[in-house]
Amino acid sequence: MKNILPCWLVCLFFLLQGCTSSSDSTASENSTAQTIDYLDYSGKPDELSGGARRIKINTPKGEFYVWTKRVGNNPTMKVLLLHGGPGGTHEAFECFDSYLPKEGIEYYYYDQLGSHYSDQPNDTSLWNNARFVEEVEQVRKALNLDKTNFYLLGHSWGGILATEYALKYQDNLKGLIISNMVASVPAYNKYADEVLGPQMDPKVLAEIKQIEAKNDFTNPRYMELLMPNFYTKHALRMPLEEWPDPVLRMFNHMNQTIYVQMQGPSEFGLRGNASLKNWDRSKDLPKIKVPTLTIGAQHDTMDPKYMEWMSTQFPSGRYLYCPNGSHMAMYDDQKTYFAGIVKFIKDVDSGAMTKK
Repeated sequence: MKNILPCWLVCLFFLLQGCTSSSDSTASENSTAQTIDYLDYSGKPDELSGGARRIKINTPKGEFYVWTKRVGNNPTMKVLLLHGGPGGTHEAFECFDSYLPKEGIEYYYYDQLGSHYSDQPNDTSLWNNARFVEEVEQVRKALNLDKTNFYLLGHSWGGILATEYALKYQDNLKGLIISNMVASVPAYNKYADEVLGPQMDPKVLAEIKQIEAKNDFTNPRYMELLMPNFYTKHALRMPLEEWPDPVLRMFNHMNQTIYVQMQGPSEFGLRGNASLKNWDRSKDLPKIKVPTLTIGAQHDTMDPKYMEWMSTQFPSGRYLYCPNGSHMAMYDDQKTYFAGIVKFIKDVDSGAMTKK
């Protein structure tokens, strides 16, 4: 005898199937519409160039142009990326393409004055914190970013610049992200001397220190020692032959004049005549009232515990810890890094940001 389902159960089955299909169809249509909106550049000032723009800035030494490139559209979540160095390039951020678009977050690549696609004047008086802060403010205005949508993310030196910007212009910010940067260069130097240095083979460290003492930074031996003993352990924890193309290009395009003037020639902290060597904003962090995320990594050149402490100094702070990461945790602990950034941005956007 055949098993025959009751008519009412058959009808219910097809009814539910219809509802599910309708629901799936609606969700798919909504998702498609969101994707189209995100990718729609029509009517934008940068439509012709696919999101790229040159922005004119005024400086004490005249007018120059800096380069930016927008990716995506989102009226309430727009992230301006401040690269490291000083004198680095936007290229190190290219991995953001793998994560932020699918989250619907708009973001901007940006080469600071003196870097890569931007103008590169030779006047060394331009390379100081205050002037860079005013540059960021002019870029913000040109891009029409404001407190309803403007997130500022600074990595390494960009973290110093982002901190300085927030201390002067936080009323323009919706959220702040300080990635892999402490608030005190003296603390950075102390960590390099007392923690990172002793982790090295004593003979290797002695030879590195000897080269530095002689100011013989162009000696090929210096980088021969640093690459396997420092860079691949604390800058980017991958074998050098596996370093991602954007990172290699960034290092290749680094403006060494700016880097040495502000950071100094040593890779063990900031030494000599580096203009940033006394920079310390640790006591000023409580003045930054906007929601702020600090990011630290276990193997960083910076102390992860210090970066965790920083998050407790902001009235609305949060810490993101990357257990497998180094200074460029966006590559060597990528999923942790981006999951934390996306959650922070969306929590701030929804009003759900809580201190952790």
